[in-house]
Amino acid sequence: MKKILLLSDTHSYIDAQIMKHVKWADEVWHAGDIGSIEVADQISAIKPLRAVYGNIDDKVIRMEYPLDNKFETEGVSVWITHIGGYPNRYDKRVKDDLVQNPPKIFISGHSHILKVIFDKKLNLLHLNPGAAGKHGFHKVRTMLRFEIANENIKNLEIIELEKR
Repeated sequence: MKKILLLSDTHSYIDAQIMKHVKWADEVWHAGDIGSIEVADQISAIKPLRAVYGNIDDKVIRMEYPLDNKFETEGVSVWITHIGGYPNRYDKRVKDDLVQNPPKIFISGHSHILKVIFDKKLNLLHLNPGAAGKHGFHKVRTMLRFEIANENIKNLEIIELEKR
């Protein structure tokens, strides 16, 4: 079993509230717009970090993290990207690959809107953790945490931090 903390759109911001949840996790997944390599370094100093770069990330972050991160953990295939859309409105860059090779979990960020949607057509769970940082139009900072065990996703929780 693995405990996963999923965040996105930190935009160079990290605080004790985020780090408390980092300590809970076995792995942290970041769906882009990290903002500064220092944010990634603080997380990865404590827990393994799987991340992608987002549209605001500089060349330092782009050299360290890919545009797409596809992997398998605990028997579950995962695809993380920053701009991916959501069921019935997937981004054209990812749509054909998603249809041909759907993962069990498809994760994107970018919108700053938390979404948990099961895509019945592709038989995948779409996750967008919203935005954990303070930059953007969102009113409440959010993240997701869940567990993966024996090919199952369970105990999915929405984490609401303070209003920004």
